[in-house]
Amino acid sequence: MNEISITHILFVSTALFFIGMYGLFTRRNMITMLMAVELILNSVNINFVAFNKYLYPGKLDGVFFTIFVITIAAAEAAVAIAIIINLYRSHNSIDVEDASELKY
Repeated sequence: MNEISITHILFVSTALFFIGMYGLFTRRNMITMLMAVELILNSVNINFVAFNKYLYPGKLDGVFFTIFVITIAAAEAAVAIAIIINLYRSHNSIDVEDASELKY
């Protein structure tokens, strides 16, 4: 049975990270930007699990960090969705350009 090498896993993780960075910097829709941040966080999770498996196979430190990052990502998504809903209610748009025109 062929085992997937760490090089393949890191290539997928790097591709996810740069797709997330591209989406974060080129999109103006806040929901798309939120999904791009989630892609970046998931690429970090893949790195944690991969390095844990190949460098420290008997320990679960990478898995614990991954669970912590997933928890933080869920809290970040909840706060970001609340901000997006508030912006949509006030401006009828979720465009980042409209958010920069907020006046208090």
